[in-house]
Amino acid sequence: MRSVIDIVDLSVEEIDELCKTSLDIIANPAKYAESCKGKKLATLFYEPSTRTRLSFTAAMMELGGDVLGFAGASNSSASKGESFADTAKTVSCYADIIAMRTTQEGAALVASRAGSIPVINAGDGRHCHPTQTLADLLTIYREKGSFDNLTVGFCGDLKYGRTVHSLIAALSRYKNVKIVLISPKELMLPDYVKEDILEPNHMEYMETASLEEAMPMLDILYMTRVQRERFDDPEEYERLKNNYILTLEKLETAKKDMCILHPLPRVNEISVKVDDDPRACYFKQVLNGKYIRMALILKLLEEAKKNPKRVDAFAGKGYEFNKHVCNNPKCVTANEQELDQVFKTIDAEGHQRCVWCDIGEPQD
Repeated sequence: MRSVIDIVDLSVEEIDELCKTSLDIIANPAKYAESCKGKKLATLFYEPSTRTRLSFTAAMMELGGDVLGFAGASNSSASKGESFADTAKTVSCYADIIAMRTTQEGAALVASRAGSIPVINAGDGRHCHPTQTLADLLTIYREKGSFDNLTVGFCGDLKYGRTVHSLIAALSRYKNVKIVLISPKELMLPDYVKEDILEPNHMEYMETASLEEAMPMLDILYMTRVQRERFDDPEEYERLKNNYILTLEKLETAKKDMCILHPLPRVNEISVKVDDDPRACYFKQVLNGKYIRMALILKLLEEAKKNPKRVDAFAGKGYEFNKHVCNNPKCVTANEQELDQVFKTIDAEGHQRCVWCDIGEPQD
């Protein structure tokens, strides 16, 4: 049995398999209508969500399964101080698989190590959102027919955007993918993403503050909103929130077959007039999210049936335990009691990064 916490938990071959299963679900829905009959999905959503929570619910229902869970930390025992680990152990008594969203980076990994059923990370703070990435990939595959030889522009909040980080990680494993990073300097892609993903994979990338400069070269434009909930300083959010707004006028220099993606929700960063442009694919993403989550639920439940033993994510990796403390205040280790501090060495110079959140660095 295993969980999916990060998109890199899935191999390229497995992503291709999930896309093929999704296409079969689209073509033959009746074939899958009772595939999860008698199974239960627990949706543990500590953070607000519309698309992700409802698409998981719809996915399980269309597979013939049942759904239980909560929306909002105040509706769970977290409001009484229950740990993520104890919640996962409890829910494992009731359900067969968990989809979990939190603001705490690393919380889904905690749940996967504590519970006895598969856990799907539905977003943990700034860290990862692998099923959104799967929805992005299925959309790209259906629109472009391949993940190779694409120039992909990411625009807006590249600093806090977990969907951006996850999709870059996924695309790094395909051939001749070029990345264009479009943001103000305050919201640039974090160095750790460049150091961990772009540079080791020798991905060609450029950074610019101009959407207009980047537009003509793009095959994919991935728009993001500036996320109020990720900012500690409200004034900084207000100053940056309207930096990039996609309009029909700005699309005049874009390729006729460019694909516009957005993980949603949008605020005002894409004009509603763009919705009717044939290049607008963000509502197709929403629907594709349901299909790919159906495929992922099927895959993890089948694997758990064949091998119910939990896979220890830390086994045999040569990690360093309890010698440092993570400096990321939103890391799950800052709030979850008695968690080991775990670090991995990321380069030849010996620099280390927290294994739970992939963001924090050691402090003594």
